[in-house]
Amino acid sequence: MSSGGAVAGAARALELRGRAILPGDPDYDGARAVWNAMQDRRPAVIVRAAGTADVLAALRLGREHDLRIAVRGGGHNVAGNGTVEGGLVIDLGPMKGVHVDAARRVVRVEPGVTLGDLDRETEPFGLVVPIGVVTGTGVSGLTLGGGVGWLTRAHGLTIDSLLSADLVTADGRVVRASPDDDADLFWAIRGGGGNFGIVTSLEFEAQALGPTVFAGNFVYRQPRWTEALRAYAAWTEELPDALTSIVSFLRPHPDWDMGDDILMLAGFTWAGPDPAVAERLVDRLRAAAPPDIEVVQPTRWVAWQSQADALFPMGVRAYWKNASLDHLDDAAIEAIVEHAAREPALGSGYDIHHMGGAVTRVPEGATAFPNRGARFWLNMYGVWSDPADDERGRAWARAAHDAVQPYAAAGQYVNFLGSDGHAASDPRAQALAAYGPAKLARLVELKRRYDPANVFRLNHNIPPD
Repeated sequence: MSSGGAVAGAARALELRGRAILPGDPDYDGARAVWNAMQDRRPAVIVRAAGTADVLAALRLGREHDLRIAVRGGGHNVAGNGTVEGGLVIDLGPMKGVHVDAARRVVRVEPGVTLGDLDRETEPFGLVVPIGVVTGTGVSGLTLGGGVGWLTRAHGLTIDSLLSADLVTADGRVVRASPDDDADLFWAIRGGGGNFGIVTSLEFEAQALGPTVFAGNFVYRQPRWTEALRAYAAWTEELPDALTSIVSFLRPHPDWDMGDDILMLAGFTWAGPDPAVAERLVDRLRAAAPPDIEVVQPTRWVAWQSQADALFPMGVRAYWKNASLDHLDDAAIEAIVEHAAREPALGSGYDIHHMGGAVTRVPEGATAFPNRGARFWLNMYGVWSDPADDERGRAWARAAHDAVQPYAAAGQYVNFLGSDGHAASDPRAQALAAYGPAKLARLVELKRRYDPANVFRLNHNIPPD
């Protein structure tokens, strides 16, 4: 590895439309910060890339000086994969272009775009790209891992709307991945994370929606949780694809005026043409498990998408785990309810995403995303602000995860994976748990083809050897 002085000199000499930021620069601390404050690292250099040429220049710098390279899009990754101690951060945040071709329903997005950026650009056209649920999340990172949210059953994962992607590969080539161009790479980036290159643009098929949608939450206080979750499990068995629902156990934000006790929220979004159908479907759950509070009404899509943002501000401390379930039976419900009641702080929570629908209409082998057949994906997220709570927050997420393992199905969703010590010491074990042996074998083969030196290893890594 080159000396710090040599790296700094080379970084200063780069010809960039963006800029290189080094330790000691006035805005260095702001530039190195990521969403999860537990990932507090000091890179040797941060290149704020303004375009593909800047990405290529930064990559050459990193390779010539043998620097560990982290790639950052929105910076919202809970595992801290967008930063590195003593290495190079290629920060794509300034690349925030969004182009909407309303006639073709095609949206082109640069890698610094967040979910909120994208929604604001598509809403005036009555269009939407199926994405996640916290608007500060980066579109690029979300997509590479899969992408689940409020439109998953209606329109599939985010990767199911991906038409093409432009990437810079480890050897400095600029390539396009699509069904017709480098189809193997296109398969790998749809669920395989950032292992195969640096995304410089993404092209999506958009769907007609809104700007007003029928959506809402049924709210249950703790004595009703078991009853309500049983009713919810039965209700989801006969829902049409147009209705997507997510159950959350969380402490309400003070601005919500719901007290500070942990609540169960059964949220739902309708993506069909007739809201009256959705109202009849919601009535079934209301009759089976009358909520303690309900907020159900037509809502602007951008408002609905941002409802949870206040729980996940920049600079919190976080640790996440996840699991998939084929059945939400009494034993699994008991385990979920028990650990949801122990959530340690505002922001911590337990989400149950109802899957199926459009997700399962894509063949299992069509993308690298693991286990499309799971009926539910669970996310246990510890989120807190005081460093003194680090161990308690991690312990809660781990215990909640361990409690559902007897009922869990195959796979791990990499976008819901936190930073674990064993991932660094044995990344192949984590990759095997995430993808299973068949998909991992193909991913390893493609990693050897596109990144044999494992240049892009600061991620949920797929080792080439």
